[in-house]
Amino acid sequence: MAEILFYHLQGQRLEAALPLLVEKAVERGWNAIIRAGSEERLKVLDEALWSYREDAFLPHGTEAEGDAEHQPILLTTRDIRPNDAEVLFLVDRAPLPAEYPYARVVLMFDGEDPEALDAARAAWKTVRALGHPATYWQQEGGRWTKKG
Repeated sequence: MAEILFYHLQGQRLEAALPLLVEKAVERGWNAIIRAGSEERLKVLDEALWSYREDAFLPHGTEAEGDAEHQPILLTTRDIRPNDAEVLFLVDRAPLPAEYPYARVVLMFDGEDPEALDAARAAWKTVRALGHPATYWQQEGGRWTKKG
């Protein structure tokens, strides 16, 4: 059963927070899928992963670039898993997956966006009803704190 983590962004943009969490997945040797709600956001996230730090590198590509099965970190808008990813990042209200073959699913949402909060609450109820272990993380002073 997949572990589901909800990350409530407060005072930090997704483009700053996401690369740090993806970096942790890479350190574990995991492949990742980053699924966004739109192609426009994928472009922004693609750029953020290339430029978030000068001394770091997150090998990634978009589904549109091809060779999706060879991308350690794949950016997409679709519910796919061609790279056998162990972790799925859902951002910008991307919907929950149809199946949960992942070790971990990370749902990141903007605490300043009422629609994103509503979508995260609905997703929480859904994954709990499916029996997945779920935890809620909130930013405090620039760090993530487990709240539930």
